[in-house]
Amino acid sequence: MLKKLFAVAACAMTITSTSAFSAQQNGPIVIKFAHVVADDTPKGQGALLFKKLVEERLEGKVAVEVYANSSLVGDADEMQALKDGKVQMLAPSLAKFGAYTKQLQIYDLPFLFDDLDAVNRFQKRAKGRQLLRSMEDKGIIGLAYWHNGMKQLSANKALHMPADAAGLKFRIQPSDVLSAQFNQLSASPEIMPFSEVFKGLQTGAVQGAENPWSNIYSKKLNTVQPYITETNHGVLDYMLVSNPTFWYGIPHATRVVLEGIIDEVTYSVNRHAEEANLADRNRIESSGSSQIIVLDDQQRQAWREAMKPVWAQFEQEIGADVMKAAQIVNRKSRK
Repeated sequence: MLKKLFAVAACAMTITSTSAFSAQQNGPIVIKFAHVVADDTPKGQGALLFKKLVEERLEGKVAVEVYANSSLVGDADEMQALKDGKVQMLAPSLAKFGAYTKQLQIYDLPFLFDDLDAVNRFQKRAKGRQLLRSMEDKGIIGLAYWHNGMKQLSANKALHMPADAAGLKFRIQPSDVLSAQFNQLSASPEIMPFSEVFKGLQTGAVQGAENPWSNIYSKKLNTVQPYITETNHGVLDYMLVSNPTFWYGIPHATRVVLEGIIDEVTYSVNRHAEEANLADRNRIESSGSSQIIVLDDQQRQAWREAMKPVWAQFEQEIGADVMKAAQIVNRKSRK
């Protein structure tokens, strides 16, 4: 009877994310890192760099398997796969976490952050770091923020002031904040998969969108959007996440090395994302395909004032303390 109970317990350990200790006894701890983009994207390159550094510094202790392009799990299934221990690491966009915490909506609030430097300051300070731990009770632990870029507004007409967006239909990701953002402008939000955005803009099903420069250029959205306003009005970020049971089950000394590697990879990913966005902005400008509109201080303040009702709408869900922390960082950036 005792042998039977031991066998059942051993089986349970194998099929759950608490297998880190037993895995190390029988061989290296295996981290399956799944994502939904290509290897040549900042996220894809980050996953491969993580694998390389881990296997150089923790050879025989940890092995990383990278599954790109939804080859192991897709968009719809990845979070459940993480919670079930079928994968050990993901890097979904922040918009994916709405079912687990409302606090991460801070990054969608329009014109809250002045620029990417302000976002970086917020993420390095106490409140930003606390948000990484805001989903532990839901089986998700945040390890780092990975940038994709600040979002710009593109449209089939010039957008200088908030009133210019009235009546247009804009593609959005599923997000209550993004829906409220365009409703506040008397525009219409339209949820649409990213893979369909080019066609939607080309056919006029939607007349505008919000994307980082790298997304605009890589998907050739600039060829069907004659105007792009450099708004930097929100950030499109990923969060590197793991299962807390698995993560804290890794021996402490090994976990410290992994955390150091994640810091290095995060720096590389974020630098790559900034460089890619700047390069793609310059490519779009050089191509002459779209007129790039740069807001002056007065225009930008007009957009921010127009968006403040959206901030108020979501303050209770996000938390007044989180909102205050973001605005303090912005005030410092203006000095």
